[in-house]
Amino acid sequence: MMNRRVEHMTAAIERGVRQVLSRGLHDPRVQGLVTVTGVKVLPDFSKAVIDISVMPEEKQNLTFHGISDAASYIRREVGDLVEARQLPRFEFRLDTSLKKQAEILKAIERAKAEFKDDPGTQVPEGGDPS
Repeated sequence: MMNRRVEHMTAAIERGVRQVLSRGLHDPRVQGLVTVTGVKVLPDFSKAVIDISVMPEEKQNLTFHGISDAASYIRREVGDLVEARQLPRFEFRLDTSLKKQAEILKAIERAKAEFKDDPGTQVPEGGDPS
C-alpha cells in the first residue's frame, strides 16, 4: 500500500513530466508521440521510475535514449512545476505493452476476418463462433 505522500509525489511527477514532454525537448533524437504510461516513486523517495511509450516504433530507441539523457533536465523542469523540497532521481523505462496490445488486437481482427471469409466454417447457435 502506498502512503499519501508517495501517492501525491507520484501524481505530481506524472503531471509535471507530461507537461515538460508536451513542451518538447531540444534534442533531435526525441521524435514521435511520447506518452507517460506510469510513474512509480520508491517509498524512500530516492528514485522515480517513469514508464514511457513512443510511437511510431521506428523512433522508440533513439527517442528513449534522448529522453534518458535528458532525465536531469526534465527533473529540474518538473521541480519548477511541483511543490516539493526535493524530487527523487528520474529513471525512464520504455513501456512496450501498448504496442503488444495493438499487435494482439490486430491479430484478433485478422483471425475474425479469416473466420468470416471461410465458407466452410459453421457458426453455432447463439452466433458466437468460439
